[in-house]
Amino acid sequence: MTDTAPPGIPPTAQVTLPDGRVELAPGTPPPSGPYANADLLPVPVARRTWTTYNFSALWVGMAHNTASWTLASGLIAVGMDWKQAVFTIAVANLIVLVPMLLTGHAGPRYGIPFPVFARASFGVRGANLPAVVRALVACGWFGIQTWIGGEAIYFLAGKLVGDGWTGAARIGGYAWTMWLSFALFWVIQVAVILRGMDTIRRFENWAAPFVLVGAFVMLWWMSAKAGGFGPLFDQPSKLGWGAGFWKLFAPSLMGMIGFWSTLSLNIPDFTRYGRSQRAQTRGQALGLPTTMTLFAFLSVLVTSGSQAVYGQPVWDPVQLAAKADNTAGLLYALVTVLVATLSVNIAANLVSPAFDFSNVAPRRVSFRTGALITAVLAVVIRPWKLHSDPQGYIFTWLGLVGGLLGTVAGILVADYWILRRARLDLGDLYRAGGRYWYAGGWNWRAVTAFVVGGVLAVGGADFHPLIDGRPLPALRPLADYGWAVGLGTSTVLYLLLSLPGRRTRGVG
Repeated sequence: MTDTAPPGIPPTAQVTLPDGRVELAPGTPPPSGPYANADLLPVPVARRTWTTYNFSALWVGMAHNTASWTLASGLIAVGMDWKQAVFTIAVANLIVLVPMLLTGHAGPRYGIPFPVFARASFGVRGANLPAVVRALVACGWFGIQTWIGGEAIYFLAGKLVGDGWTGAARIGGYAWTMWLSFALFWVIQVAVILRGMDTIRRFENWAAPFVLVGAFVMLWWMSAKAGGFGPLFDQPSKLGWGAGFWKLFAPSLMGMIGFWSTLSLNIPDFTRYGRSQRAQTRGQALGLPTTMTLFAFLSVLVTSGSQAVYGQPVWDPVQLAAKADNTAGLLYALVTVLVATLSVNIAANLVSPAFDFSNVAPRRVSFRTGALITAVLAVVIRPWKLHSDPQGYIFTWLGLVGGLLGTVAGILVADYWILRRARLDLGDLYRAGGRYWYAGGWNWRAVTAFVVGGVLAVGGADFHPLIDGRPLPALRPLADYGWAVGLGTSTVLYLLLSLPGRRTRGVG
């Protein structure tokens, strides 16, 4: 079966505006049926209102968060100095910005979310494969961030209530009050997401500058404790700039890329609200690499300072803030952690899986229902295990995430830019039998490229502490380059499988 539209089904009318944005023609009924619902339909041009500032603020809010902090400070904990850590993160964010902009293009142009965008390459039904993979990754991230936010509430309440709170009876290795804090932060986030995307946009606009100021306050506090900025810059690397550093650089770089490889797929969930291509391009280029590198710089300096003050690096900002001997400073630091965690967790880890789960069963699962599914699965994954060790956090969790999602990114970019030249039919993305139906709704070429690329990317990886050992030890040499291997393999293989029959399959 080919993916050419059957002659009995009329094409859906769509119009292209002078600025290149596309929407359904006025008066055209919106797509309906089993593959459409109100949350998945194209956003009308009149409602695509996000500006350059909105996208920049979104990235400032997402980059300035506790997970980003632990990402950078974790590199200090495994032996890098501040220059090596900042260099690694800066390079990673410049690299990941490229697929971010390429996949983000479909958002303001067509007004569609990531799972609908993926239908063009994977098929109307097959898009559920990358959507569910992305959603499950988001569940893990949501759980990790919620645990961090719960920690902030736990220490904040402990400072106010006293030892009776922090010294409460332990369950599963943690005080029962820690579990209560985790549950409370979980409820707060779900309450925000249920109010919709516009609430998220407004929250990001004010959270971004608040968190940035909080990071500078942390830096000032640590420099005062260390006796000036000198000790923050003087902490030596345990690796040097020789073979020891470069051996660690590759897996660290892939881990840093893996951190935002999630958003490099589902960024259309946000850019679909963009006023123009220029707004999303400039907003992301200004927001991601600059703010992420700045925040990395702040976090590694503070972590270096903690090494000078306490004799060992404290890579968790919540644990570090809890060491403050000034009550007002502690409260400010922990409130900043709460705002930062809310900012990134809602935007990055609830919006995407909400759309992804909705795509699986559009008639039964709305955006809000998808968000609730994500929040529940985030607890089942046991995030406190993933976050307990910087080695496992950077090299296992982020490495696996980057390898798998880099594979999907390669397919999306190859299909949209090389095969289709950024041309899509909006109506066919929502119906059976159209050009994106392929064979029973699945494009075997994309699935094959995904499986092969995924196996090569993560098959030789060390899954500790999730499981012991490597699934395919023979692929171990590729494990340190998981994201690049997945992206490159899937891109080349998908093109090789697709190009010979491109004309007969009606690609475009």
